[in-house]
Amino acid sequence: MDSAVDVTRTPPAFPIAPLSIYWFLYFTGLGIFYPFYSLYLRDNAGLSGTQVGIVMATLPLVGMVAQPLWGQIADRSGARSTVLALLTVGSALGYTALTSLKGFTALVLGTAALAAAATAVVPVSLSVTFAALRGAGPHAFGFVRVWGTIGYLLAVALFPWALQRWTPASADAGASALAVMFPATAVFTLAAALVWPWLPRRSPAVLRAGRGEWRILLRSAPLRRLLAFCLVAYLFLQGPMSLFPLFVRQRGGDLTTIGHMWIVMLLLEVPLVALSGAGLRRFGARGLLGVGVLAGGVRWTVCALSHDLAILYPIQLLHGVVVTGLLLGAPLYLELIVPDRLRSTGQGLLATVSIGIGGILSNAACGWLIDHIGMDATYAIGGIGGLLLGVSIRLVLPEPQMDTDDYR
Repeated sequence: MDSAVDVTRTPPAFPIAPLSIYWFLYFTGLGIFYPFYSLYLRDNAGLSGTQVGIVMATLPLVGMVAQPLWGQIADRSGARSTVLALLTVGSALGYTALTSLKGFTALVLGTAALAAAATAVVPVSLSVTFAALRGAGPHAFGFVRVWGTIGYLLAVALFPWALQRWTPASADAGASALAVMFPATAVFTLAAALVWPWLPRRSPAVLRAGRGEWRILLRSAPLRRLLAFCLVAYLFLQGPMSLFPLFVRQRGGDLTTIGHMWIVMLLLEVPLVALSGAGLRRFGARGLLGVGVLAGGVRWTVCALSHDLAILYPIQLLHGVVVTGLLLGAPLYLELIVPDRLRSTGQGLLATVSIGIGGILSNAACGWLIDHIGMDATYAIGGIGGLLLGVSIRLVLPEPQMDTDDYR
Protein backbone atom coordinates (compact mmCIF):
# COMPACT_ATOMS: atom_id res chain seq x y z
CA MET A 1 0.00 0.00 0.00
CA ASP A 2 1.24 3.50 -0.74
CA SER A 3 2.68 5.17 2.26
CA ALA A 4 2.69 8.80 2.97
CA VAL A 5 0.50 11.61 3.70
CA ASP A 6 -3.04 10.85 4.73
CA VAL A 7 -4.85 12.83 2.07
CA THR A 8 -8.19 12.89 3.79
CA ARG A 9 -8.52 14.31 7.24
CA THR A 10 -10.96 16.99 8.37
CA PRO A 11 -10.72 18.94 11.60
CA PRO A 12 -13.53 17.39 13.67
CA ALA A 13 -15.44 20.67 13.96
CA PHE A 14 -15.31 21.46 10.25
CA PRO A 15 -18.53 20.56 8.36
CA ILE A 16 -17.94 18.78 5.04
CA ALA A 17 -21.49 19.49 3.82
CA PRO A 18 -20.53 22.68 1.91
CA LEU A 19 -17.91 20.78 -0.09
CA SER A 20 -20.39 18.02 -0.90
CA ILE A 21 -22.99 20.57 -2.00
CA TYR A 22 -20.43 22.35 -4.16
CA TRP A 23 -19.37 19.13 -5.93
CA PHE A 24 -23.02 18.14 -6.43
CA LEU A 25 -24.12 21.43 -7.98
CA TYR A 26 -21.07 21.98 -10.14
CA PHE A 27 -21.05 18.45 -11.55
CA THR A 28 -24.79 18.56 -12.17
CA GLY A 29 -24.01 21.38 -14.58
CA LEU A 30 -21.19 19.37 -16.15
CA GLY A 31 -23.58 16.45 -16.61
CA ILE A 32 -25.84 18.66 -18.71
CA PHE A 33 -23.04 20.09 -20.82
CA TYR A 34 -20.20 17.66 -21.50
CA PRO A 35 -22.04 14.50 -22.57
CA PHE A 36 -23.92 16.43 -25.26
CA TYR A 37 -21.66 19.29 -26.37
CA SER A 38 -19.94 17.40 -29.19
CA LEU A 39 -23.35 16.18 -30.38
CA TYR A 40 -24.61 19.78 -30.40
CA LEU A 41 -21.59 20.84 -32.43
CA ARG A 42 -22.14 18.11 -35.01
CA ASP A 43 -25.95 18.04 -35.31
CA ASN A 44 -27.06 21.54 -34.34
CA ALA A 45 -24.07 23.66 -35.34
CA GLY A 46 -23.39 21.52 -38.43
CA LEU A 47 -19.63 21.13 -37.90
CA SER A 48 -17.55 18.39 -39.51
CA GLY A 49 -15.80 15.70 -37.47
CA THR A 50 -12.51 17.55 -37.75
CA GLN A 51 -14.12 20.84 -36.69
CA VAL A 52 -15.80 19.15 -33.71
CA GLY A 53 -12.41 17.75 -32.71
CA ILE A 54 -10.85 21.21 -32.93
CA VAL A 55 -13.57 22.84 -30.82
CA MET A 56 -13.30 20.11 -28.20
CA ALA A 57 -9.51 20.45 -28.26
CA THR A 58 -9.88 24.17 -27.50
CA LEU A 59 -10.89 23.35 -23.92
CA PRO A 60 -7.62 21.60 -22.97
CA LEU A 61 -5.58 23.97 -25.16
CA VAL A 62 -6.64 27.00 -23.15
CA GLY A 63 -6.46 24.91 -20.00
CA MET A 64 -2.73 24.46 -20.56
CA VAL A 65 -2.33 28.12 -19.65
CA ALA A 66 -5.32 28.62 -17.35
CA GLN A 67 -4.78 25.66 -15.02
CA PRO A 68 -1.22 26.37 -13.86
CA LEU A 69 -1.89 30.13 -13.85
CA TRP A 70 -4.90 29.85 -11.55
CA GLY A 71 -3.10 27.22 -9.48
CA GLN A 72 -0.27 29.66 -8.88
CA ILE A 73 -2.70 32.45 -8.01
CA ALA A 74 -4.40 30.14 -5.49
CA ASP A 75 -1.11 28.97 -3.93
CA ARG A 76 0.55 32.37 -3.83
CA SER A 77 -2.49 34.11 -2.32
CA GLY A 78 -3.55 31.29 -0.04
CA ALA A 79 -7.16 32.25 -0.88
CA ARG A 80 -7.97 28.96 -2.61
CA SER A 81 -11.67 29.00 -1.76
CA THR A 82 -12.10 32.55 -3.06
CA VAL A 83 -10.24 31.72 -6.28
CA LEU A 84 -12.49 28.68 -6.68
CA ALA A 85 -15.62 30.82 -6.32
CA LEU A 86 -14.37 33.35 -8.89
CA LEU A 87 -13.57 30.57 -11.38
CA THR A 88 -17.02 29.08 -10.88
CA VAL A 89 -18.74 32.40 -11.57
CA GLY A 90 -16.56 32.87 -14.66
CA SER A 91 -17.57 29.42 -15.87
CA ALA A 92 -21.25 30.26 -15.48
CA LEU A 93 -20.77 33.35 -17.63
CA GLY A 94 -18.93 31.29 -20.23
CA TYR A 95 -21.72 28.74 -20.53
CA THR A 96 -24.26 31.53 -20.87
CA ALA A 97 -22.28 33.17 -23.69
CA LEU A 98 -22.33 29.98 -25.79
CA THR A 99 -26.11 30.22 -26.13
CA SER A 100 -26.01 32.82 -28.91
CA LEU A 101 -22.87 31.73 -30.81
CA LYS A 102 -23.13 30.36 -34.35
CA GLY A 103 -20.50 29.07 -36.76
CA PHE A 104 -17.15 27.35 -36.34
CA THR A 105 -15.04 30.43 -35.56
CA ALA A 106 -17.47 31.85 -33.01
CA LEU A 107 -17.78 28.50 -31.26
CA VAL A 108 -14.01 28.09 -31.08
CA LEU A 109 -13.64 31.55 -29.52
CA GLY A 110 -16.57 31.05 -27.15
CA THR A 111 -15.28 27.67 -26.03
CA ALA A 112 -11.85 29.21 -25.46
CA ALA A 113 -13.37 31.93 -23.27
CA LEU A 114 -15.26 29.31 -21.26
CA ALA A 115 -12.10 27.24 -20.87
CA ALA A 116 -10.17 30.17 -19.36
CA ALA A 117 -12.15 29.66 -16.16
CA ALA A 118 -13.83 26.26 -16.39
CA THR A 119 -10.72 24.15 -16.97
CA ALA A 120 -9.18 25.33 -13.68
CA VAL A 121 -12.23 24.65 -11.52
CA VAL A 122 -11.63 20.95 -10.87
CA PRO A 123 -7.87 21.23 -10.05
CA VAL A 124 -8.51 24.08 -7.60
CA SER A 125 -11.55 22.34 -6.09
CA LEU A 126 -9.42 19.23 -5.57
CA SER A 127 -6.78 21.26 -3.75
CA VAL A 128 -9.44 22.90 -1.54
CA THR A 129 -11.05 19.52 -0.79
CA PHE A 130 -7.78 17.72 -0.02
CA ALA A 131 -6.74 20.53 2.32
CA ALA A 132 -10.07 20.60 4.14
CA LEU A 133 -10.20 16.81 4.54
CA ARG A 134 -6.63 16.22 5.65
CA GLY A 135 -6.57 13.64 8.40
CA ALA A 136 -10.23 12.57 8.33
CA GLY A 137 -9.38 9.02 7.24
CA PRO A 138 -9.17 7.35 3.82
CA HIS A 139 -12.90 7.39 3.09
CA ALA A 140 -13.67 11.09 3.60
CA PHE A 141 -12.61 12.27 0.15
CA GLY A 142 -14.67 9.60 -1.60
CA PHE A 143 -17.74 10.42 0.46
CA VAL A 144 -17.46 14.10 -0.55
CA ARG A 145 -16.44 13.55 -4.18
CA VAL A 146 -19.21 11.02 -4.83
CA TRP A 147 -21.79 13.83 -4.65
CA GLY A 148 -20.30 15.17 -7.86
CA THR A 149 -20.94 11.82 -9.52
CA ILE A 150 -24.50 11.71 -8.17
CA GLY A 151 -25.18 15.18 -9.60
CA TYR A 152 -23.69 14.16 -12.93
CA LEU A 153 -25.82 10.99 -12.97
CA LEU A 154 -29.04 12.89 -12.28
CA ALA A 155 -28.22 15.39 -15.01
CA VAL A 156 -27.52 12.85 -17.76
CA ALA A 157 -30.60 10.88 -16.76
CA LEU A 158 -33.04 13.78 -16.57
CA PHE A 159 -31.80 16.25 -19.18
CA PRO A 160 -32.61 14.13 -22.30
CA TRP A 161 -35.96 13.22 -20.73
CA ALA A 162 -36.72 16.90 -20.17
CA LEU A 163 -35.86 17.71 -23.79
CA GLN A 164 -38.11 14.93 -25.05
CA ARG A 165 -40.94 16.24 -22.90
CA TRP A 166 -40.31 19.72 -24.29
CA THR A 167 -40.39 18.61 -27.96
CA PRO A 168 -42.09 15.19 -28.05
CA ALA A 169 -42.96 15.15 -31.77
CA SER A 170 -40.37 12.49 -32.69
CA ALA A 171 -37.92 10.11 -31.05
CA ASP A 172 -35.03 12.51 -31.56
CA ALA A 173 -36.86 15.81 -31.57
CA GLY A 174 -35.12 16.85 -28.38
CA ALA A 175 -31.89 17.25 -30.29
CA SER A 176 -33.26 20.44 -31.84
CA ALA A 177 -33.57 21.96 -28.37
CA LEU A 178 -30.05 21.07 -27.25
CA ALA A 179 -29.04 24.73 -27.00
CA VAL A 180 -30.95 24.91 -23.72
CA MET A 181 -28.02 23.02 -22.21
CA PHE A 182 -26.05 26.27 -21.98
CA PRO A 183 -28.34 28.32 -19.69
CA ALA A 184 -29.21 25.18 -17.72
CA THR A 185 -25.53 24.46 -17.06
CA ALA A 186 -24.96 28.11 -16.14
CA VAL A 187 -27.72 28.01 -13.51
CA PHE A 188 -26.23 25.02 -11.67
CA THR A 189 -22.71 26.40 -11.97
CA LEU A 190 -23.74 29.74 -10.51
CA ALA A 191 -25.58 27.94 -7.71
CA ALA A 192 -22.32 26.12 -6.88
CA ALA A 193 -20.53 29.47 -6.63
CA LEU A 194 -23.04 30.61 -4.00
CA VAL A 195 -21.59 28.00 -1.60
CA TRP A 196 -18.44 30.19 -1.35
CA PRO A 197 -19.16 31.70 2.12
CA TRP A 198 -19.09 28.20 3.65
CA LEU A 199 -15.95 26.88 1.91
CA PRO A 200 -12.85 26.32 4.10
CA ARG A 201 -10.59 29.23 5.04
CA ARG A 202 -8.29 27.63 7.58
CA SER A 203 -4.88 25.94 7.46
CA PRO A 204 -3.80 24.01 5.43
CA ALA A 205 -6.27 25.44 2.91
CA VAL A 206 -4.67 28.89 3.26
CA LEU A 207 -0.96 27.95 3.19
CA ARG A 208 0.98 30.24 0.85
CA ALA A 209 3.75 29.32 -1.54
CA GLY A 210 6.77 31.59 -2.02
CA ARG A 211 7.58 33.46 -5.19
CA GLY A 212 8.95 31.12 -7.86
CA GLU A 213 8.53 28.00 -5.71
CA TRP A 214 6.52 26.29 -8.44
CA ARG A 215 9.79 25.60 -10.26
CA ILE A 216 10.91 23.12 -7.63
CA LEU A 217 8.04 20.81 -8.58
CA LEU A 218 9.96 19.90 -11.72
CA ARG A 219 12.84 18.55 -9.64
CA SER A 220 10.75 15.59 -8.53
CA ALA A 221 11.41 12.49 -10.63
CA PRO A 222 8.17 10.78 -9.49
CA LEU A 223 6.21 13.87 -10.54
CA ARG A 224 7.87 13.93 -13.97
CA ARG A 225 7.04 10.24 -14.42
CA LEU A 226 3.45 10.80 -13.32
CA LEU A 227 3.05 13.61 -15.84
CA ALA A 228 4.48 11.47 -18.65
CA PHE A 229 2.25 8.52 -17.78
CA CYS A 230 -0.91 10.63 -17.61
CA LEU A 231 -0.06 12.43 -20.85
CA VAL A 232 -0.01 9.13 -22.73
CA ALA A 233 -3.07 7.82 -20.88
CA TYR A 234 -5.18 10.80 -21.92
CA LEU A 235 -3.78 10.62 -25.44
CA PHE A 236 -5.33 7.19 -25.87
CA LEU A 237 -8.47 7.55 -23.74
CA GLN A 238 -9.70 11.16 -23.81
CA GLY A 239 -10.60 11.64 -27.48
CA PRO A 240 -12.89 8.60 -27.65
CA MET A 241 -14.65 9.87 -24.51
CA SER A 242 -15.10 13.42 -25.82
CA LEU A 243 -16.51 12.15 -29.12
CA PHE A 244 -18.56 9.36 -27.58
CA PRO A 245 -21.92 10.86 -28.67
CA LEU A 246 -20.74 10.59 -32.29
CA PHE A 247 -19.84 6.95 -31.67
CA VAL A 248 -23.33 6.24 -30.31
CA ARG A 249 -24.86 7.99 -33.33
CA GLN A 250 -22.76 5.86 -35.68
CA ARG A 251 -23.98 2.72 -33.89
CA GLY A 252 -27.60 3.74 -34.53
CA GLY A 253 -28.37 5.43 -31.22
CA ASP A 254 -30.18 8.71 -30.64
CA LEU A 255 -30.17 11.38 -27.94
CA THR A 256 -32.05 9.09 -25.55
CA THR A 257 -29.55 6.30 -26.18
CA ILE A 258 -26.70 8.65 -25.30
CA GLY A 259 -28.40 9.61 -22.06
CA HIS A 260 -29.05 5.96 -21.18
CA MET A 261 -25.41 5.08 -21.93
CA TRP A 262 -24.30 7.77 -19.50
CA ILE A 263 -26.62 6.40 -16.83
CA VAL A 264 -24.98 2.99 -17.21
CA MET A 265 -21.52 4.60 -17.04
CA LEU A 266 -22.33 6.27 -13.75
CA LEU A 267 -24.10 3.36 -12.03
CA LEU A 268 -20.81 1.73 -11.04
CA GLU A 269 -19.00 5.05 -10.65
CA VAL A 270 -21.14 6.11 -7.67
CA PRO A 271 -20.19 3.22 -5.34
CA LEU A 272 -16.60 3.09 -6.61
CA VAL A 273 -15.98 6.79 -5.96
CA ALA A 274 -17.71 6.61 -2.58
CA LEU A 275 -15.51 3.66 -1.62
CA SER A 276 -12.34 4.97 -3.25
CA GLY A 277 -10.76 5.12 0.20
CA ALA A 278 -10.99 1.33 0.42
CA GLY A 279 -9.40 1.07 -3.03
CA LEU A 280 -6.64 3.43 -1.95
CA ARG A 281 -5.91 1.26 1.09
CA ARG A 282 -5.99 -1.95 -0.93
CA PHE A 283 -4.17 -0.98 -4.13
CA GLY A 284 -2.51 2.35 -3.36
CA ALA A 285 -2.69 5.39 -5.64
CA ARG A 286 -0.44 3.76 -8.25
CA GLY A 287 -2.59 0.62 -8.31
CA LEU A 288 -5.77 2.64 -8.72
CA LEU A 289 -4.21 4.54 -11.60
CA GLY A 290 -3.14 1.35 -13.40
CA VAL A 291 -6.54 -0.30 -13.00
CA GLY A 292 -8.25 2.81 -14.39
CA VAL A 293 -6.10 2.92 -17.52
CA LEU A 294 -6.55 -0.81 -18.14
CA ALA A 295 -10.32 -0.46 -17.79
CA GLY A 296 -10.31 2.35 -20.35
CA GLY A 297 -8.32 0.18 -22.75
CA VAL A 298 -10.76 -2.72 -22.41
CA ARG A 299 -13.73 -0.42 -22.83
CA TRP A 300 -12.65 1.21 -26.08
CA THR A 301 -11.37 -2.07 -27.54
CA VAL A 302 -14.75 -3.74 -27.01
CA CYS A 303 -16.51 -0.66 -28.44
CA ALA A 304 -14.35 -0.86 -31.56
CA LEU A 305 -15.19 -4.54 -32.10
CA SER A 306 -18.93 -4.47 -31.41
CA HIS A 307 -21.93 -2.91 -33.16
CA ASP A 308 -24.46 -4.53 -30.82
CA LEU A 309 -26.02 -2.13 -28.32
CA ALA A 310 -26.71 -5.11 -26.04
CA ILE A 311 -22.93 -5.41 -25.61
CA LEU A 312 -22.12 -1.71 -25.71
CA TYR A 313 -24.45 -0.85 -22.83
CA PRO A 314 -22.90 -3.09 -20.14
CA ILE A 315 -19.30 -2.36 -21.19
CA GLN A 316 -19.89 1.28 -20.29
CA LEU A 317 -19.87 0.21 -16.64
CA LEU A 318 -16.09 0.34 -16.98
CA HIS A 319 -16.35 4.13 -17.13
CA GLY A 320 -16.72 4.11 -13.35
CA VAL A 321 -13.48 2.18 -13.01
CA VAL A 322 -11.72 4.67 -15.31
CA VAL A 323 -12.94 7.66 -13.28
CA THR A 324 -12.00 6.11 -9.95
CA GLY A 325 -8.65 4.90 -11.26
CA LEU A 326 -7.43 7.62 -13.60
CA LEU A 327 -9.34 10.78 -12.68
CA LEU A 328 -9.01 10.18 -8.92
CA GLY A 329 -5.92 7.98 -8.76
CA ALA A 330 -3.67 10.50 -10.50
CA PRO A 331 -4.59 13.47 -8.24
CA LEU A 332 -4.28 11.22 -5.18
CA TYR A 333 -0.84 10.08 -6.33
CA LEU A 334 0.20 13.70 -6.85
CA GLU A 335 -1.12 14.68 -3.40
CA LEU A 336 1.26 12.12 -1.90
CA ILE A 337 4.37 13.54 -3.58
CA VAL A 338 3.97 17.35 -3.44
CA PRO A 339 4.04 19.69 -0.40
CA ASP A 340 0.84 21.30 0.89
CA ARG A 341 1.81 24.82 -0.12
CA LEU A 342 2.12 23.77 -3.79
CA ARG A 343 -0.94 21.53 -4.05
CA SER A 344 -2.98 23.84 -6.32
CA THR A 345 -0.03 24.40 -8.65
CA GLY A 346 0.68 20.67 -8.71
CA GLN A 347 -2.93 19.77 -9.51
CA GLY A 348 -2.99 22.48 -12.18
CA LEU A 349 0.23 21.15 -13.71
CA LEU A 350 -1.17 17.61 -13.75
CA ALA A 351 -4.35 18.79 -15.47
CA THR A 352 -2.34 20.85 -17.96
CA VAL A 353 -0.21 17.93 -19.08
CA SER A 354 -2.90 15.24 -19.02
CA ILE A 355 -6.22 16.86 -19.87
CA GLY A 356 -4.43 19.74 -21.59
CA ILE A 357 -1.69 18.44 -23.85
CA GLY A 358 -3.00 14.87 -23.89
CA GLY A 359 -6.57 16.03 -24.46
CA ILE A 360 -5.62 18.40 -27.28
CA LEU A 361 -3.72 15.76 -29.18
CA SER A 362 -6.34 13.10 -28.51
CA ASN A 363 -9.41 15.18 -29.44
CA ALA A 364 -7.86 16.57 -32.60
CA ALA A 365 -6.45 13.20 -33.65
CA CYS A 366 -9.72 11.36 -33.04
CA GLY A 367 -11.70 13.95 -35.01
CA TRP A 368 -9.30 13.54 -37.95
CA LEU A 369 -9.21 9.73 -37.66
CA ILE A 370 -13.01 9.47 -37.66
CA ASP A 371 -13.15 11.45 -40.91
CA HIS A 372 -10.32 9.54 -42.61
CA ILE A 373 -10.17 5.94 -41.32
CA GLY A 374 -13.51 5.49 -39.59
CA MET A 375 -14.98 5.11 -36.13
CA ASP A 376 -13.97 1.50 -35.49
CA ALA A 377 -10.26 2.01 -36.15
CA THR A 378 -10.22 5.19 -34.06
CA TYR A 379 -11.61 3.42 -31.00
CA ALA A 380 -9.38 0.38 -31.55
CA ILE A 381 -6.28 2.59 -31.44
CA GLY A 382 -7.40 4.16 -28.18
CA GLY A 383 -8.29 0.82 -26.63
CA ILE A 384 -5.12 -1.06 -27.53
CA GLY A 385 -2.96 1.89 -26.49
CA GLY A 386 -4.69 2.02 -23.10
CA LEU A 387 -4.14 -1.71 -22.55
CA LEU A 388 -0.43 -1.52 -23.35
CA LEU A 389 0.07 1.50 -21.10
CA GLY A 390 -1.87 0.00 -18.21
CA VAL A 391 0.23 -3.16 -18.04
CA SER A 392 3.44 -1.09 -18.04
CA ILE A 393 2.60 1.14 -15.04
CA ARG A 394 5.05 -0.52 -12.62
CA LEU A 395 7.84 0.11 -15.09
CA VAL A 396 6.98 3.81 -15.29
CA LEU A 397 5.81 4.91 -11.84
CA PRO A 398 7.48 4.29 -8.46
CA GLU A 399 5.53 3.92 -5.21
CA PRO A 400 4.48 7.48 -4.28
CA GLN A 401 6.32 9.06 -1.38
CA MET A 402 7.39 12.56 -0.51
CA ASP A 403 11.07 13.31 -1.23
CA THR A 404 11.74 16.37 0.91
CA ASP A 405 15.12 16.95 -0.76
CA ASP A 406 13.30 17.77 -4.00
CA TYR A 407 11.37 20.64 -2.39
CA ARG A 408 14.08 22.55 -0.56
